[in-house]
Amino acid sequence: MASVLITGGCGFIGSNLALAFLRQGDAVTCFDNLSRRGSDLLRARVEAQGARFVKGDIRNAADFDQLAGPFHLMIECSAEPSVLAGTTESGARFMIDNNLIGSVQCFEYARAHRIPVLFLSTSRVYPYDRINALPFSEDATRVRCQGQGPGIGPAGLSEDFPLGGVRSMYGATKLASELLLVEYSRQFDLPALINRCGVVAGPWQLGKTDQGVFTFWMASHFYGKPLTYIGFGGRGHQVRDVLHIDDLVDLMLQQARRIGEFRGEVYNVGGGAASSLSLAETTQLCARISGRTVAVGSSPDTRPADVLWYVTDARRAGEVFGWKPARDGERVLRDIHGWLAQHGEEFRSVLA
Repeated sequence: MASVLITGGCGFIGSNLALAFLRQGDAVTCFDNLSRRGSDLLRARVEAQGARFVKGDIRNAADFDQLAGPFHLMIECSAEPSVLAGTTESGARFMIDNNLIGSVQCFEYARAHRIPVLFLSTSRVYPYDRINALPFSEDATRVRCQGQGPGIGPAGLSEDFPLGGVRSMYGATKLASELLLVEYSRQFDLPALINRCGVVAGPWQLGKTDQGVFTFWMASHFYGKPLTYIGFGGRGHQVRDVLHIDDLVDLMLQQARRIGEFRGEVYNVGGGAASSLSLAETTQLCARISGRTVAVGSSPDTRPADVLWYVTDARRAGEVFGWKPARDGERVLRDIHGWLAQHGEEFRSVLA
């Protein structure tokens, strides 16, 4: 039996990972400051299954003193995930303090206690100005990338895509954390692995328009709330791929078993081209699955750091771990709707 520390353990990804490790007989400690709205409900979920909860803030080194190890693995998934949160002056400072300084505190704790690290990063490390400047075609429901070159092709965007450019304060803090973890890993011989995740969605996600958009879209249909296509002409043709939370968990359980082999390697992790959807296509699917049509407005102006298209080329992770997503975008939306049918009233105050 392993002992696993999950920072951000009462968030969407952290809580699902906690339950997965508990199911295979491991001991799990969830370290979280419960700042996200609804995280107290996810805390109750993990505690009910046997996880130990410790309230603490990754920005404060002294808070780590509450932890009772030893731990065999740290999963660091405590970041502020909203790109928009970093577009204001106060939000930018919070983003740096939480995502960068906080991750350093986590890595320092891992170094001092010799704990291997699985780090959840983001596709937002790739510069949005370079992505939006790629050649695109457009049909009735979506844009399609026509770019060919280093790190870009029919399978999507790979780890070799150039990193020079503008990526948002959120993306910058996550990239800086990646670079620091590589140095920790190599200089101190600390096992570490980095996953650059695209959009992850599924049951128990407390989705909002700027984080968890697919869950937010389905929840809006479920509760009968109006929606708006924002940016890029307001047609809803921007595209993202979506990864089911269970597919991410499947991969990370395998990575945890092999963590000793890695010293800061980076892998793109996402649903890929087969699981990509535009907002317009997502609206059609949500209406069909929920049996409800909602009003959808249009706001053509593009917000800072918005991305027109991103599809994950995760072939490298597939080659190393023998992994590929088993659930497509429609399955993700159906599972979210099924969860809402069971728990919609419980989460109405958070999601509606």
